Amino acid sequence: MMNTNNCEIERKFLIRMPDAAFLEKNADYTDIEQIYLLPAEEGFSERIRKRGRDGDCVYYHTRKKHITDIRRIELEDEISEAEYKALSERADPKRNTIYKRRWCLEYRGQMFEIDIYTFWNDRATMELELENEEQEIIFPEGIDIVRELTHDKRYTNSSLAKQIPEEEI
Repeated sequence: MMNTNNCEIERKFLIRMPDAAFLEKNADYTDIEQIYLLPAEEGFSERIRKRGRDGDCVYYHTRKKHITDIRRIELEDEISEAEYKALSERADPKRNTIYKRRWCLEYRGQMFEIDIYTFWNDRATMELELENEEQEIIFPEGIDIVRELTHDKRYTNSSLAKQIPEEEI
């Protein structure tokens, strides 16, 4: 939930791979291709994203600046497929393209985003955008949370594009 000053407040969690039948019954998905770019502006990370399902895609260009682990400035614009292809020429050669399926799960008035990555079969991540840093979270039943990742920089998508953490869960 982006507030009016383009500030995003988000918490992230490592979860055990959710049951496919549970997701299909309770959530909706979209497929995402995400490419990190060499930054054009000091202090900002930059990415492009292709998001869609069944051949129907929308393209985005996003710039982020971290304020704290939980709060960041996010500037996002919808772009054309041609702009997406042009911007992909600035892809950061040190980062891999991220492919994931994002499941959006509404639970008690909260919208959880569960990302299933192509490189894991036993775990996923779950994010929730908050209205404020003190907001109480009511976690969905049927999701097994391993631990919070909000302060673990190894699990940002930008870091996952460089190196996938190897740890037992």
